[in-house]
Amino acid sequence: MSTAKAVTDASFESDVITSDKTILVDFWAEWCGPCRAVSPILDQIAAEHSDKIEIVKLNVDDNPQTAAKYQITSIPAMKVYRGGEVVKTVIGAKPKQALEADLAEFLA
Repeated sequence: MSTAKAVTDASFESDVITSDKTILVDFWAEWCGPCRAVSPILDQIAAEHSDKIEIVKLNVDDNPQTAAKYQITSIPAMKVYRGGEVVKTVIGAKPKQALEADLAEFLA
């Protein structure tokens, strides 16, 4: 199973903003229980839909600039980027079925 790539303040522009792929960024932190719960679900979605969406993770404690720029106030927060723009935001840990429903337009 593929594990989502970690992105940082330094790599965010090149990994996410200028990418020609649809990218879901999982904003998370080590101490966040719901973040740890949702992580393997995102890994599953990434593995099953790797041709449609790329999933990356950004640790908000280690990368405060990007978290602040996108006004991440509660985690887990997942933002879908397409063409450098946020096109969808999902807040909170959800079961796989609910997350897939939220992301259906990008997985179709």
